[in-house]
Parts: sequence; C-alpha cells; structure tokens
Amino acid sequence: MGTGYKILKLIIRNDAMKEDPPEIYGWRVFALVWAACFGGLLFGWDVGTIGGVLAMPAMQEKYGYVTHNAKDKADMSQNIASTLQAGCFAACFVTPWLTDRWGRRWALIATGLVTLVGVVFQTASTANGTLAVMYVGRFIAGLGVGAASMLTPLYVSECAPRAIRGGLTSFYQLFIVTGVMISFWINYGALLHFKGVATYATPIALQALPALLLVVFMFLVPESPRWTAKQDDWEATTRIISRLRGQDMATQLANETRLIGDATTKALLREMWLIPGNRKRAIISIMLMIWQQMTGVNAINYYAPQIFQGLGMTGTDVQLFATGVYGVVKVVGCFLFLVFVADSLGRRRSLLWTSAAQAISMYIVGVYGKLEPPQAGKPISPFGYVAIVLIYLWAIFFQFGWGPVCWILVSEIPTARLRALNVAIGAATQWLFNFIIARTVLTMQVTMGTAGYGMFFLFGTFGWIMGIFVWFFIPETKGVSLEKMDELFGLTHMEPKDVEDRPESVREVTELGAEKEKN
Repeated sequence: MGTGYKILKLIIRNDAMKEDPPEIYGWRVFALVWAACFGGLLFGWDVGTIGGVLAMPAMQEKYGYVTHNAKDKADMSQNIASTLQAGCFAACFVTPWLTDRWGRRWALIATGLVTLVGVVFQTASTANGTLAVMYVGRFIAGLGVGAASMLTPLYVSECAPRAIRGGLTSFYQLFIVTGVMISFWINYGALLHFKGVATYATPIALQALPALLLVVFMFLVPESPRWTAKQDDWEATTRIISRLRGQDMATQLANETRLIGDATTKALLREMWLIPGNRKRAIISIMLMIWQQMTGVNAINYYAPQIFQGLGMTGTDVQLFATGVYGVVKVVGCFLFLVFVADSLGRRRSLLWTSAAQAISMYIVGVYGKLEPPQAGKPISPFGYVAIVLIYLWAIFFQFGWGPVCWILVSEIPTARLRALNVAIGAATQWLFNFIIARTVLTMQVTMGTAGYGMFFLFGTFGWIMGIFVWFFIPETKGVSLEKMDELFGLTHMEPKDVEDRPESVREVTELGAEKEKN
C-alpha cells in the first residue's frame, strides 16, 4: 500500500488526496474498476469493428452492394452501422429501471449476455449475407452496448474514492479506445491473412470476447455500496465498504440514504426538471453528450478507412493500417490523460483547451480538402500528409478532454437520488446523436465538397461552440465529493429525515464514518 499510495500522491495533485486516509486507495477498488470497464471494451470493440468490415470487398460482395455507386454504397454501410446505435438508444430507456431494481452488478452481467446473443446473430448472417439477420443482431448487440455505456461510469463513480474518481472513471474511456484499437488491428490482420467469408466473419465473431470478459469478471466483484444503501441493506453495505476499505463512504452513504428514499421514475423525473439545481445538471449532461458527438469522434471511429481514403490513401490494406495506427494514438492519448491530467488539471480546463485544439485541427483538414484535394492516380501531397497527421493529433486532443471528461461529469454531478436517471438520460442523448452521425457521415463525405471538406469545417465549428458553452456553464468539480455537488450546483430542497429516525444499522454506519474522520 505504501509505495502505490506515494506514487498516486505524486501524480495526483488535489487537496482531497491529502485529506483522505490512504487505506481507501487499495488494490481492490482498482480491480473493481478494471472488471466493470470491460463494458467500455465492449463498447469500443463493437464500434471499431464495423467500419473496417464494411470497407472489405468480400463483405460488400456477400451482402450485394459491391457494385453500387458511391451514394448507394454509403447508404447501405450507414444502415448497417447505425442499427447498433438504434439498439443503444432504446436500451437507455429501460436500463435505469433495471439497475435500480436489480443493482449495477447484475445489470452489467445481463448486458454482456445480451451482447453475446447479438453477436451470434451477426455472425450467423455472414454465412449467406442475410441483411435482415445482420440488422437484428446489431440491434440486439446495441441493447447490451447501450446499457453498458450507462452502467459502467455509474458503477465506477459510485465506488471510486473522490480524489481519483476522475481518473478511475476515465478508465472507462481508456477501455473504449482500447477496444476500438484492438478491433482495428483485428480487421487489418483478417484482411491480410484470411480469404472469403472468414475475412469479415472473424472480426464480427470476435466481438463476443469483451462481452464474455465482462460477464466473467463482474461475477468476481461486489455490488455498488451506494445501491445496497439505497435498498436499505446495511449489512451488505457495511460488508462491501469493509471489503473495499472505503471508510470515507460511511457517512456519505448514510447521508445519501436520508435523501434517496423510495421514489417512482415519474417522481424522479418531476424532481429532475422542476427543481432548478437538478434541472441545471440534467441540461449540462445532455449538452455535454451532444457536443461530444458533434466533435466528429464517431465519424472517424466508424468510418476511419473511408475517411483516410478521402484524404488520399489508396488500397483497403493501407487504409486499415492507417486506421490501426489511429487506434494506437487514441489509446496512448487516453492513458496519458488518465495518469497525468484527469485529477490534476481538472475537468473545466481540459474541456476548454481541447475544444480550441480540435477546432483548429478540423479547420486545417477542411482547408486541405478545399484547396488541394487528393486526385486519383497521384501521390499524396505534403499538405495531405499534414492533414493526416492532424487527424492523429485530433485524436490525442479528444482523449485529453471531450472523450473521458464528459463521462466523468455526467456520472459525478447529479444528486445521489437522481444519479442513475441522469446518467441514463446522458447516455441516451449520446446514442441518439451517435446514431445521427453514424447514419450521415458517409453521405456528408460524398455531398459536402471534394474530400468532404465541408464536414471537417462543420465539426471544427462545433469545437468553438463547445468551448463557449464550457466557459459559461461548466464549473470545476475536481476533488469535490459526490455529496458536495448539491452545494456546487444547488440543493434539491428535499426534507431528509433525522438520523435518529433511521434504522439502527444506518446510525452504526454513520457513527463508523464519524469515528474514522476523527482519527
């Protein structure tokens, strides 16, 4: 414990780290986060697979659109890709109820199993190129991926010590980009070493691996103590806190229980939108997820081979290799953010500087497409290589801000009573705009000027708009405990019961926390 804790203190520079007891930063909380974040790996792996698969000539031939013109081919590719997002969006409406009824842990296990079923359908469709079965499989897999996108940051933020909550929640983004990277390289390897159906069926089938890992590892970790406290199961809560050595949670959980109570979804929605402090946080969460998608991140995640083709790269193997390198860059950028920035620089500053950096990068790529577009049969110009490098730099900028920070904020700013619902609404918004991007990017590339330069100008402009939004509406939450968010954003105006009115077990947990704080 001593060496690891000292390293954390050197890396993480905030006051909360100095105030908390070192025991809460034990290996168990990191193991818990690692297990849950296979939900992020699942997200990234499924997102990253489809673009490369759709670019493979064998896939296009099997599903009957290899000879289509550019617009019709774009429509077919977008239909297949976006069906997953439709399932993800639908999942966000049922997941809050499931996770509040059955817990974060069992809900995450269920998401892995649902995704496995979807992958089976997708793989079965590759035998004879049945589009209907592919659509059904991607929609079912989307139900699992969408649920995991809400549950993982929620579960992690509820279990993480406040001083490293940002970094641990960023593990989710790290696993997402790792999944994207792995799927990119699997696509590249399959194209090089397989022929026929195996070329695209193998990457599709391997989407089952992260789902299986999520199911297995979630059996090995405990439930969120905040969920068990909400269920008034204080015996389990105390046991989980002891197992995690998270003594700092004791008083916090008791306070949360006074606020949570039994409330229907209708009552919670009314509370979310009629009370100013809650409404402000819900609107911030929605806008953050809209802006995250309007950076253009999933334009590249889903269709990186096609984007690199538009920048002048020829040959499917070259495009997939460039896509694989893009995946590596994303992982490195996210890892550096997680270790050095997440709980040191802060949420607000991370979003501000990356908004400007992403906007400038996209504008320069757009200028290349407008003034010096690639021409068939000619090598890429020096300006073209600058544009390609800027795509990689843009990926690093995204991982230092709008990738991980949005998920951190959406999962940490809500009041305890509304946390699951707020994350669900944020995730639903993310998947709705994710769907819009997946369904329109290739069309924009074909119709918005040579090399799709207008698309890059569009995403660059949103970068400036996002920065303005952050400047006026996003406060700094670094090092602020989940329970202090009400003071930062505004109280919920609920009337909690007195401690003495609560069960004896609740008072015991409260007293345990008070004793720990004195010591």
